[in-house]
Amino acid sequence: MSLQGAALFDFDFFEPLPIRFEVSDAPLTSDAGLLPLRQFDERIGLTKQFAAVLDDPRDPGLIDHSFLDMARMRIFGILAGYEDQNDHDTLRTDPVFKLIAERPPHGADLASQPTLSRFENQINIPSLKRLCELFVDQFIASFATPPTTITLDLDAVDDETHGAQQLSLFHGFYEQHQYLPLVITSAETDQIVTISLRHGTSTASLGADDDLEYIVTRLRAAWPNVRIRVRGDAGFGVPTMYDACERLELIYTFGQSTNPVLLRESEGLLAEAVRRWEQTGAPQRLFAGFWYRAGSWPVPRWTIVKAEANAQGTNRRFVVTSRPGGQAYPEATYDEYVMRGESENRNKEFKCGMAMGRLSDHRFLANYFRLYLHAAALNLLARLRREIAQPPIPEGDVPAEAFAGAARKHYQNARRNQDPLGEGQPATWRLLLIKVAATVVVSCRRIVIRLSGSWPNRDYFAQVSRHVSQRPAVSCCWTG
Repeated sequence: MSLQGAALFDFDFFEPLPIRFEVSDAPLTSDAGLLPLRQFDERIGLTKQFAAVLDDPRDPGLIDHSFLDMARMRIFGILAGYEDQNDHDTLRTDPVFKLIAERPPHGADLASQPTLSRFENQINIPSLKRLCELFVDQFIASFATPPTTITLDLDAVDDETHGAQQLSLFHGFYEQHQYLPLVITSAETDQIVTISLRHGTSTASLGADDDLEYIVTRLRAAWPNVRIRVRGDAGFGVPTMYDACERLELIYTFGQSTNPVLLRESEGLLAEAVRRWEQTGAPQRLFAGFWYRAGSWPVPRWTIVKAEANAQGTNRRFVVTSRPGGQAYPEATYDEYVMRGESENRNKEFKCGMAMGRLSDHRFLANYFRLYLHAAALNLLARLRREIAQPPIPEGDVPAEAFAGAARKHYQNARRNQDPLGEGQPATWRLLLIKVAATVVVSCRRIVIRLSGSWPNRDYFAQVSRHVSQRPAVSCCWTG
């Protein structure tokens, strides 16, 4: 951010000499690390495609701030931790944000908060539908070659509301006024494939069957031979989702809520786990499977139970699956389901790192559009993170994906140390890359960004900048 207008004052805690603050006349920024991400965006065309699908009802002759400029302001502001429109009343003069919007640092100021508010409130339903199409287009385009398998993780993410937002309702389970967005992510790329903003009293699975069918139809049109796996917690283990997955020939694993029938069927397994725990003193984790048919199901489905006994007591969990090998390998099938917890880390990034919950417009459609802005910011980071990742090479012949228990934890810790950006959440990227002070100098031949020679993270900056500078550009994937 610009330091213009800072007061002149002294500190005296350093005894040899006073510490004096003065205002610099040079254009300064605290977010120079956004520029490599902007270069990457230029290569993949994410924000340009994003803005291109929006209906702009304004008179072209009276426009000072294009939808593309304002979309970039908001998306890159979210990446840097500026989660709301109000932040841009200051950022509109920042030289780096002007460069992001393709304006010279000494050029006209960017859009103000009221202009950004009008921008968000002008988005209509056809624009939102095209954004849904675009996200799937961009997901498909992110693969250099057709994948053999895609894993889609479904999750409902509560978003507490504060104010009079349309369709903000009180949800008894979460005990708050909220929205309940549906997020479908890819386990292979960490991208958000599609999102839906839903009213506060929505069930977890509301509309998930329709969203899933749309995605599957699009993916199979692009990749006819791809196998698609679907995972979700017990909120998605409902007849509509089972019917949709079986009709679409998907491999699914959903959590199943406990009931008296399931408890009765698994009593023997739990008793065996308790017996072994009492004999050995070692924590026990046993698995079994059986055919189970709930009253609302037309057919029985294979159900796996995990029974645990340890110093904390006993525990049972159930999943329903159509996964090949589920009957022969219940433990591996359950563990593959548990790996959907990694998608919950993406939702944590979305909710906390990218401030997804900042849906504070009054109109529901404006908040729906805000959700897309935050999702676009996360997808931009996820795609760059995946490309520059340099994970450590595992020792031996076992691939990292096969690690379990202590070996998996050891490898993850090693990766966080050796590959902090490839493994890093938004806060890590801000700390190591984005939040860096720089001077912006404009001459007749070039714009120079001057970084501090003592900045400890210059190697990360060089790594990312080298990659995005050498990366070939891709053509726009959106066909409308």
